[in-house]
Amino acid sequence: QVQLVESGGGLVQAGGSLSLSCAVSGRTFSGYAVGWFRQAPGKQRDFVAAINWGGDRTGYADSVKDRFTISRDNTKNTVSLQMNSLKPEDTAVYYCAVSPTSTIKTTVLFYRHWGQGTQVTVSS
Repeated sequence: QVQLVESGGGLVQAGGSLSLSCAVSGRTFSGYAVGWFRQAPGKQRDFVAAINWGGDRTGYADSVKDRFTISRDNTKNTVSLQMNSLKPEDTAVYYCAVSPTSTIKTTVLFYRHWGQGTQVTVSS
């Protein structure tokens, strides 16, 4: 079984930055793509960013492109999401998830294991 733990959320003013981290443990991390999703109150869980196993391919939602950067360290089994120029509309619970595929997926259905989420609040 795979366990994921997110950290790094918090309260920040608009224009500020936060860095989220996702620690993966349990079954082998090898070959898995990892994604970040977010869910605001009363809304569906939306794709934010994803990275393939090798770390050489990434994908982003249009709303975060050029502001967020996803990266991974397979030696430490961690995936990070650097968030810059944050906006109030970025406020949500952020989840990391593992997809048992080597390629990037942007849909919730392709992800099998999920963390508990970390709250990000951006004040105006």
